[in-house]
Amino acid sequence: MPDFARSTDPAVQAQLDRLTLLSPGADILGLDRITRLLERVGNPHLRLPPVLHVAGTNGKGSTCAFLRAALEAAGLRVHVYSSPHLVRFNERIRLAGTLIDDATLAPLLAEVLDAGGDIGASFFEVTTAAAFLAFARTPADACVIEVGLGGRLDATNVVPAPIATGIAQLGIDHQAFLGDTLPQIAREKAGIAKPGVPLVTMRYAPEIAEVIAGAGVPVLAEGADWDYGVEGDRLIYRDAKGTVETPLPTLSGPHQPGNLALAIAMLRHQDALAIPDTALAAAATGARWPARMQRLGDGPLTAPLPAGTPVWLDGGHNAAAGAAIAGTVAAVAADRPCHLVLGMLANKDPEGLIAPLAARLASVTTVPIPGHAHHAPAELAALVARLGVPVTGTAEHVPDALHVVAHRIAGAPPSAVLILGSLYLAGVVLEANGELPD
Repeated sequence: MPDFARSTDPAVQAQLDRLTLLSPGADILGLDRITRLLERVGNPHLRLPPVLHVAGTNGKGSTCAFLRAALEAAGLRVHVYSSPHLVRFNERIRLAGTLIDDATLAPLLAEVLDAGGDIGASFFEVTTAAAFLAFARTPADACVIEVGLGGRLDATNVVPAPIATGIAQLGIDHQAFLGDTLPQIAREKAGIAKPGVPLVTMRYAPEIAEVIAGAGVPVLAEGADWDYGVEGDRLIYRDAKGTVETPLPTLSGPHQPGNLALAIAMLRHQDALAIPDTALAAAATGARWPARMQRLGDGPLTAPLPAGTPVWLDGGHNAAAGAAIAGTVAAVAADRPCHLVLGMLANKDPEGLIAPLAARLASVTTVPIPGHAHHAPAELAALVARLGVPVTGTAEHVPDALHVVAHRIAGAPPSAVLILGSLYLAGVVLEANGELPD
């Protein structure tokens, strides 16, 4: 399924229109099409700066953000490939620290689309080829590459020899592609492993760790080869090389210290790049990752709410994300009633996401997700109501939903607002509030 993409630049939009027309039937995971496409544009994936490759169900994007922050704090120029974008397609491709500009993006997409017109490549495969072509042509010291979906058959997995690979938190998601059980999903994620390249992982249940150990590469697991703890306002990381102490991450959520520790472990278990401990510490406060428990600023979208009402935005959309968000809400909302605005794609599980949060929610207002197949707001409201959460109703747009919430909390004790359910919805929210990712 192609991602909804648009641009204010006519030349870029012309190419995005071509991308959007790619056959949905091409969304069958595999490396054949991307390999043939890359060959036609000169095999740029064989000419990349040192690559750090990250998979996972949740947390892989945050881990990539910490990796980028540490590398840049060490004075290195860093390419980053991530998905999906929130507002602008350009967010997927960061060249030597800066989002790709429209003047570079339009001809780049045209070049790849022209080269692969008969291959039947998917939206993501074309995007991946374009990113790798840009990375090969632009000098940099390192690449941080986020897996799109799964790992073993993901288009990014054509990179032959990264300097380190990592797997973040695992959970049930994308069952149609990856399987219905955590061991099946773990097997797909571990498919990014490469001979002789360290595979750094979080701590998993024994049946999952056993699957990952079967990847046939050096596995460096949390709890066995490295570990971390939180002591007051500090994160203490430990491995055989010694101890690193950092501030706690400024990214919100009790799960973020684990993502930071995973990034540190990846950097400390590779030998291609020299990263001082000071840069690892700087990553804790320097990482930015929009729409992951991001507190929105004052803007057109939040204006109707009572002054001082905190509004939090997260793109979480599965049960593992719901558990993490519940812990964060407990910390950031304290004793305030929390009012949820919720929109979810049609292939996601609302009950799995909301169940961990239900006890914290004072109300839910449901919305559609523009440009994507989504749960109808009325049906979504009925699903949530079965969990015992008060449902205020539905709204056509997030601004309308916030007006509903504003009316509900007017004159009441201080409240908090959470907007949740999809990164695509998060992009709409950020654009409406004038907070474009940069």
